Amino acid sequence: MRVVRHAFSLPQDLKGCCLALGNFDGFHLGHQRVIGTARAIARDLAVPLGVMTFEPHPRRYFQPDLPAFALSTFRTKARRIEEEGADFLFAQLFDETLAMGSAAWFVEEILVRELEVCHVVVGHDYGFGKNREGDVPLLQSMGLERGFGVTAVMPVLDEGGEIVSSTRVRNALRQGQLTDANALLGHPWEMDGRVEHGDARGRTIGFPTANLKPVDLMAPAMGVYAITAGVDKGPQTQFLKGVANFGLRPTFGGTEPVMEVFLFDFSGDLYGQTLRVRFHHYLRPEQSFSGIDALKAQIAADVDAAHRLLEGVV
Repeated sequence: MRVVRHAFSLPQDLKGCCLALGNFDGFHLGHQRVIGTARAIARDLAVPLGVMTFEPHPRRYFQPDLPAFALSTFRTKARRIEEEGADFLFAQLFDETLAMGSAAWFVEEILVRELEVCHVVVGHDYGFGKNREGDVPLLQSMGLERGFGVTAVMPVLDEGGEIVSSTRVRNALRQGQLTDANALLGHPWEMDGRVEHGDARGRTIGFPTANLKPVDLMAPAMGVYAITAGVDKGPQTQFLKGVANFGLRPTFGGTEPVMEVFLFDFSGDLYGQTLRVRFHHYLRPEQSFSGIDALKAQIAADVDAAHRLLEGVV
């Protein structure tokens, strides 16, 4: 899959594509339906399959001082989109030009003049242009005028009949409801980050951890998770089982949240490498312990629980 960051640099052989259009944050079941629909249309029309997403997340542009909001890093999102068979990913810069551009400008300049789309696939409630003035009926109307088709995909409903959405995924993650979040996503929630030097305290108590500080990614519920993780090597990434603690480390008087990952059956140096972490189960909230022995006993119990829950995962 090719990644394109400027519309004017799109190679000629990728123009005339069927384009799945959206932010695709988290890549939940609804997003997968949109891209799956676009993939089928692209095959029928014998044209390239393109996916357009927006970087950074529009929320980061409009409300930069609020806590991080995105469910997935660009790296994770791109990986998921590539797995869906996209020929290219157009990472549209979300800046003042895009934020202030009208819906008609976006269609004429980006979709028609630069990408020369033959078909566009969006979610049923897709909004675009300044103040989200554009909607599906406008896109369909302009498609008729400018010669491209438009398909609006109906939402995916969960077993309870509720619409699958990124908002619901975020709420579930914040409340430690990882099973619910992963069911909405259709896959384990994943984050990635560069391994940083910590205080090496875990090594002294028999549980050496890799410390990650994700950039511009929402914070899940503080606590301990059963995870799988591996050094990012694209499709060749090898995942190992482990546990992760996200929190302040109150036993040691921590004040800044840190993600600490302990991998089972691993020894080696991870500093400076990008680690992919998949979250499978929420084990317990973070807590403070009376001393090192109590902490070690609880970590050992967490490891045992994770082993049981992760049986057969990798």
